[in-house]
This record gives sequence, C-alpha cells and structure tokens, in this order.
Amino acid sequence: MKLQKQLSRKVGNTEYAKWVIVIPLEIIKELEWKEGQDLETEVKDKKLTIKKN
Repeated sequence: MKLQKQLSRKVGNTEYAKWVIVIPLEIIKELEWKEGQDLETEVKDKKLTIKKN
C-alpha cells in the first residue's frame, strides 16, 4: 500500500492537496469492496481502521 499526496486545486499561490491510500486490487477483491461504496474510518492508538458501512 502507498500513501500519495495529490494536488486538488490551486487558488492564487495556495495549493490544496488531498491524500489517497492506494490499496492493491487483490485486497479490494478479498474485502468485496466496490467503487463508490461508503466506508467508515476510526483512528485509535495511531492506527487507522477502514470498514464497510
């Protein structure tokens, strides 16, 4: 997996970024996640948990 920073937009001299976690296809298939599906997140003890709604 990889964390990527992507430029969202630039207004004047200010750049706004969004962060994207790239998850391999094998993991997406194993989790049975679909494109556009809503996911829930929880941060605890500096760990990120992502799960289906």
